[in-house]
Amino acid sequence: MQIGKVERLRLGGFPTPLEDLPNFSRVLGGPRIFSKRDDLSGLGLGGNKVRKLEYALGEAKSTGATVVITSGAVQSNHVRLTIAAANRLGLRTVVVLRGEKPSTPTGNLLLDRILGPAEVHFVDPAQYPTREELVRATEAKAEEIAERLQASGEVPYVIPNGCKPVHGALAYAGCVLELVAQLRELGLAPDAVVTACGTAGTQTGLILGSSLYTHGEMRVIGISVSGAASFLTERIHRNLDEAQEFLGLGTEIPREAVEVHDGYVGPGYGVPTPAMRDAVVLLARTEGILLDPVYTGKAMAGLIDLVQKGRFRKDEVVVFLHTGGIPALFAEAQAPTFHDV
Repeated sequence: MQIGKVERLRLGGFPTPLEDLPNFSRVLGGPRIFSKRDDLSGLGLGGNKVRKLEYALGEAKSTGATVVITSGAVQSNHVRLTIAAANRLGLRTVVVLRGEKPSTPTGNLLLDRILGPAEVHFVDPAQYPTREELVRATEAKAEEIAERLQASGEVPYVIPNGCKPVHGALAYAGCVLELVAQLRELGLAPDAVVTACGTAGTQTGLILGSSLYTHGEMRVIGISVSGAASFLTERIHRNLDEAQEFLGLGTEIPREAVEVHDGYVGPGYGVPTPAMRDAVVLLARTEGILLDPVYTGKAMAGLIDLVQKGRFRKDEVVVFLHTGGIPALFAEAQAPTFHDV
C-alpha cells in the first residue's frame, strides 16, 4: 500500500518550515545545520504528535468513535495535542495522567484544562516502584475506562502514549519526503537528521522515510530522553518490521540504520541537566529559537556533543528535528532551571 492511500485527517499546517541555522552552525564550527520546525505544526501550539494524530484519528473516525481515550505524563505533549485534535473533530476526550495531581496546573496541564477534556484521571506514582509499572498501570486504566464507556453505549478509541508505532512510522516517513523536497529547492540533500527519541515512533518513521526517499543515505540519529539505547534500538526494529508489513514493502532496512545514543538522559526522564540547559540557551541566543527541557533540549545537547567529537564533516548537511514541547518550559518543575542563566 502506498503511504498516500492510508486514511489520514488533515490537522496540521504542513509542510512545516525548514530553517537554516547559520549563527548556531558558525559557533559550533561544524556542519551546516538546519532545523525542521515541527514545533510550528499549528494545532494546539504544535509538536511532532500532530503528524501522528492525523493517522491515529483517521483510524478513529473510520471506526465511528465517539470518544478518544489517551494517556501520558502530567506534562504530556501528546495528551495536549490529542485533546486539541479531538476538539477540532468534535470528539470528546478522556485522559489518564501518570503522576500526582498538582494544586495549580502549569505548562501542558494548564493547556489541557483550557482545551477541556471530558474527564481527567491521575494515577498515583507512589503506588508503583518503577516507571515501567506506572506506565503499565496508566495504560490499564485507559483500557478500563474504554470498557466502561463502551458498556454505556459509547464507541471508544484508545490512543496509546505517543500513538501507535505504525502511525508514527507513516507520519515521519512523510516528513522525510517534505524535508528532501525543501532541501532540493536549495540544491542540497540531507546527510543526517537528529531527533529526540522517547517512544521511538518518530525515529522509526524517519528511518523508514530515509529508506524510501533517500535510498538510506540520510543517517537518522536518535538521542534518547529516557530509555536505554539497547531497548530503544530493539523497539525501533520491531516498529520498522510492523510498518513494512503494513505497507507490504519487501525491502530490508539494515540493522545498522538504527542509531540511538543514551548518554544525554542524565538522572532520568524530564530531569534537567547542565548540558540541556546550555543547549537551550545557546540556540536561543544565536538563532532566537526556543527548545523544551524534556525532549529537544536534551536532543540538542546530544547534537552539540556529537559535533564537538567530530561525528560530522564540516561540509555535511545536518537537520535537527524540532519536535515541539515548549509548554514544558513553563511547568513548575522545569522553569527554575533557567532562572539564573
